[in-house]
Amino acid sequence: KMLAIVRKQLRSHPALIPLFIFIGGGAAMSLLYLARLGLRNPDVCWDRKNNPEPWNKLGPNDQYKFFTVNMDYSKLKKDRPDF
Repeated sequence: KMLAIVRKQLRSHPALIPLFIFIGGGAAMSLLYLARLGLRNPDVCWDRKNNPEPWNKLGPNDQYKFFTVNMDYSKLKKDRPDF
C-alpha cells in the first residue's frame, strides 16, 4: 500500500525521482561499507574459539585500510615479534 502511494506521488511529481535515486544510492553505499567493515577489518572477531586474535595473523604487507595515500604495502617489512 505504501509503495503504491509513493509510486503515485512520483508520477505526479517527477522531480522527486533524482531525490529517491540519490538517497537510495547513499543508503546502499553506507550499508556496503558497514558490511565491509564487519567482514574485512582485522579488529572485528566473529569466531573467538578458532581465531581469538585475528590481527596477529596479518602480514606486514596486508592492506586492510579502505583508502591510503602514497603507501606501497608490498615494500613493508616485518617489524614486530611473533606471538
